[in-house]
Amino acid sequence: MILYAIKVITSACIIVAVSEIAKRSSFWGGVLASIPLVSLLAFIWLYIETKDVAKITALSWSIFWLVLPSLTLFLALPVLLKFNIRFPIALGLSVIIMFIAYLAMATILKQFGVNV
Repeated sequence: MILYAIKVITSACIIVAVSEIAKRSSFWGGVLASIPLVSLLAFIWLYIETKDVAKITALSWSIFWLVLPSLTLFLALPVLLKFNIRFPIALGLSVIIMFIAYLAMATILKQFGVNV
């Protein structure tokens, strides 16, 4: 239970740090947000809890392949906002676009025999 609390507090602190830094500088907020902190923490927590490097390896490969479709959110959102689409709608559409990109990536990877 203590490890769970540590995981939640650490994750929350990272999210707050990104949003607070982004208020002052979009560049430094972007730098902090772009660092794969969530992935690094997931590797650490997974290792601490399981000591199973095969699971960490599988997670790392999955993250590698699934980062690519996630980037569509960061392309779609500013484009939609530039067209004066209200933020909640633009964000929702961006998430839908990203979800479609995930499905497309999963289909493509499956055709090449890559399991994520």
